[in-house]
Amino acid sequence: MRETFVATTTALLEEDPRTAVVLADISADAFEPAMSRHPDRVLNVGIREQLMAGVAGGLALTGMRPFLHSYAPFVVDRAYEQLKLDLGHQDVGAVVVSVGASYDASTSGFTHHSPGDVALLETLDGWTVHVPGHPDEVPPLLRAAARNDDRVYVRLSTQENSKAYNGRLEAIRQGWAGAPVVLAVGPMLDPVLKATADMDVTVVYTNTPRPLDAAGLRRLVSRDVVVVEPYLAGTSSRQVAEALRDLPHRALHLGVGRTEVRHYGRPADHARTHGLDEVGLRRSIGAFLAA
Repeated sequence: MRETFVATTTALLEEDPRTAVVLADISADAFEPAMSRHPDRVLNVGIREQLMAGVAGGLALTGMRPFLHSYAPFVVDRAYEQLKLDLGHQDVGAVVVSVGASYDASTSGFTHHSPGDVALLETLDGWTVHVPGHPDEVPPLLRAAARNDDRVYVRLSTQENSKAYNGRLEAIRQGWAGAPVVLAVGPMLDPVLKATADMDVTVVYTNTPRPLDAAGLRRLVSRDVVVVEPYLAGTSSRQVAEALRDLPHRALHLGVGRTEVRHYGRPADHARTHGLDEVGLRRSIGAFLAA
């Protein structure tokens, strides 16, 4: 996904004079060719993520469409105040593109983990959040973001599904009429499909959890809904509750737990610890539906 982001954004720099890229050292080497061709629109501010967000806000005020990029804990957690003020308070937009996700850089330790990035942006107004599940989903999301002036967050990951989808609350596997709905966000689709292979459920996919397609969810949910997200468990609980506010329903929200994992194994080890692998998801979803 990261390579696809670099290629797509480099092409946008050639096509659209409004496009700008602001970096804080991360991926600066990948953007060297673009920087040599567009030194006025590809800026590396060094290891200063708050400044990166501030510069993006300034560029947006001049009519530019800035893309800013780093690891999720640096571009969201660390620069949260600047995203809040230099973008949101000034009512300007930018495209924030992160790598690292919740624990892709698992062996780098908790400094490089960001299970709470989407939950942080949930506290701010006017953000669209994309969580692609396949590299082929990345270019159309970036190109659509380049054509407007909204505040957009694109969360890239090394975890990916085997197939790309459109991403707007699409039913991937249909259960019986009234079957429980399992909503998988981004790269959680493949683990969910494996975990529920012999369950009579409707598996639904989205790569755009913000804004959540409330009308689409209402059409699908009869009573039980399970939401599986690759970040902090319960991040989408408010939006799901609002979408189904007048419908009697049960909800289970699965994702990364709040307890810090201090043993830094592989990403797969973290997924297993948080119950986000096939075995853990099968256990949690099966127990919920059987209750």
